[in-house]
Amino acid sequence: MLCLGIESTAHTFGCSVVEYNKGNPSSVPEDGFILSETRDIYKASAGWGIHPRDASKHHSQVATDILKKCMEEARINIKNIDLISYSAGPGLGPCLRVGAVVSRSLASFYNIPLVPVNHAVGHLELGIKLTNSINPLTLLVSGGHTMLLVFYRNKWRIFGETLDITIGQLFDQVGRKMGFASPCGNKIEELSGLSKDGFLHTLPYIIKGNDVSFSGLLSSVKSLIDDKSNNLYDVCFSLQETAFAIIVEAVERALAFTGNKEFLIVGGVSANKRLSEMLNLACVTHGSVFNSCPLRYCGDNGAQIAWTGSQIYSSDKSSCIEPENASVNQSWRLDSVSIPWR
Repeated sequence: MLCLGIESTAHTFGCSVVEYNKGNPSSVPEDGFILSETRDIYKASAGWGIHPRDASKHHSQVATDILKKCMEEARINIKNIDLISYSAGPGLGPCLRVGAVVSRSLASFYNIPLVPVNHAVGHLELGIKLTNSINPLTLLVSGGHTMLLVFYRNKWRIFGETLDITIGQLFDQVGRKMGFASPCGNKIEELSGLSKDGFLHTLPYIIKGNDVSFSGLLSSVKSLIDDKSNNLYDVCFSLQETAFAIIVEAVERALAFTGNKEFLIVGGVSANKRLSEMLNLACVTHGSVFNSCPLRYCGDNGAQIAWTGSQIYSSDKSSCIEPENASVNQSWRLDSVSIPWR
């Protein structure tokens, strides 16, 4: 079965075609089942974040070209597609609607089954597939999510999450304060690596059980940036070390409580090498195997939507919707999604 996945939750418009083998869906842990993966990312002006209206305009302008490149890379025609899946949420409303419109237009014109996919579940499911994990304690860290999850009784259960802003939003807001354009995680990592003395500023460290909080950390770091006597490299180093230490503490508590021997990190922030280094050490301490989603698929992509849509459709044909009912949900919680295939 060939499935086209369309991703448009935030700054990325992506299309991907995956080949799904129901008889042995876990036979190839590598990305050989992904026949194509194309995307284009909306770039905000320096010092600014994602404006939903401008990002959705970008998606509308690049959609045709990205879809065409996706088909060419997969070496197929749209008529060869057996299923279309699209990111229905959570995300930015105007951006989500572009993907929904493109998807329902194609599904309606070519009479192809259509399946809505939860974007966050897509991160988890593709990460599990690509790392050949079975049932890991999973950390989802991105611009839209910061949560620890375990799978239990057909649903992903949240073991801990942010009480305010996500780790991705923390890095983006600090980066914009310094004049960079979102997403800023890579700039924070780069500047942190330039801290020669590794000077650590004292910053708010807030964790409540397995839940974390970053708003106080954000305010303190902004104050440090305003003080021109502070070295920005040291500020970024302090920010990164403190934020990651908070997350790692929550992960260690979860590993100790669950006794899980598999750990997986997914989402855009999982690309950060320092975070992976700290989490790997935590896993070694608790006798758990550390896995991270491959770098190419850390960020938002169509493959996560196509792969998850394939599993949904394969497990329940009634999951398909009529094209005219292809709606979006900006606040679609992943712990509300039933997972019958696992």
